[in-house]
Amino acid sequence: MNLTVKGKNIDVGEALRTHVAQSLDHAIAKYFGNPIEATVIFSKQSHLFSADIAVHIGRGILVHAEESADQAYAAFDQAVDHLTKRMRRYKRRLRDHHRAETQSFRASQYILAPEAEEAELVVNGSEAPAVIAEMQTEIPTLTVGEAVMRLDLSNLKAMMFLNRAHGGLNMVYRRNDGNIGWVDPRLGAAAGGLASQARQ
Repeated sequence: MNLTVKGKNIDVGEALRTHVAQSLDHAIAKYFGNPIEATVIFSKQSHLFSADIAVHIGRGILVHAEESADQAYAAFDQAVDHLTKRMRRYKRRLRDHHRAETQSFRASQYILAPEAEEAELVVNGSEAPAVIAEMQTEIPTLTVGEAVMRLDLSNLKAMMFLNRAHGGLNMVYRRNDGNIGWVDPRLGAAAGGLASQARQ
């Protein structure tokens, strides 16, 4: 595994790097062999240390956790605990998912400026926030269950995917109540069509 350990406003010593390498190797080996790469970033704000861990355990599969504590070692250990709990939950499905071929297509992804009068621009006659970054992203073809697994592992707020059942764009997202929501415009369109037929 290609491991990168960095510090922001903190000097990461050799002892901490060794602890990170050994702990991650041990934690990941239990659930998944041969991860691609891992990045651990330590930072400090005021009296708290933060540890941000991102591990690519397979193509398109990211496991992410971030924790804070009054010591760098404690923050890292807590983040690893959260990482391993999520990998344990999906252990069997991760191995099956890793063996299966996942198709995806590239799409443009934009980062928009916060809503502010000076940041707005006119696009096709209507106001829109200014684009401050543009990059390429992959939209994978997944089942709803696989999309939920990836969302949970990566600790993202939302994820777009192509529904393997019908090829349409879908989205899963993390709700404020802790549950995961699923948006399928195709199912909504089908329900709307049925409703209009019922009214006739």
